[in-house]
Amino acid sequence: MSAGKISMMITNLISLTMKKIFATTKAPSAIGPYSQAVEVGNTLFISGQIPIDPETGKLVEGDITVQTQQVMENIAAILEVAGYTRNDVVKSVCMLSDIANFKPMNEVYGRFYTENYPARAAFAVKDLPLGALIEIDTIAMK
Repeated sequence: MSAGKISMMITNLISLTMKKIFATTKAPSAIGPYSQAVEVGNTLFISGQIPIDPETGKLVEGDITVQTQQVMENIAAILEVAGYTRNDVVKSVCMLSDIANFKPMNEVYGRFYTENYPARAAFAVKDLPLGALIEIDTIAMK
């Protein structure tokens, strides 16, 4: 094997193991010891987003549709700063404070992803941070 090929393999291995942290003021700051998003290789892991307005730092008031819209806007902002698009999203996990909110949440979510839908899980949880009605974490790949 040539020195050039070995060098390229080493560079590829290093890039697969290095992690890069992403943050944007267009999405809410982390409310704990975590990053908005971490990229390893060609995979972006976005921390669970709740419906916080990044301008005020407060939970948006409103029903599940209003809160889901804010969460999706937060995810879009993080994807953008990291150089990803909605089409790069491969997995979403939607946590709802009440499973009865599934249908209206799904309608808003469906406006965000219109083709090449990511895999998804959705389930009810007992409580979400700050009394949010929804939290979504996301994985994207290039």
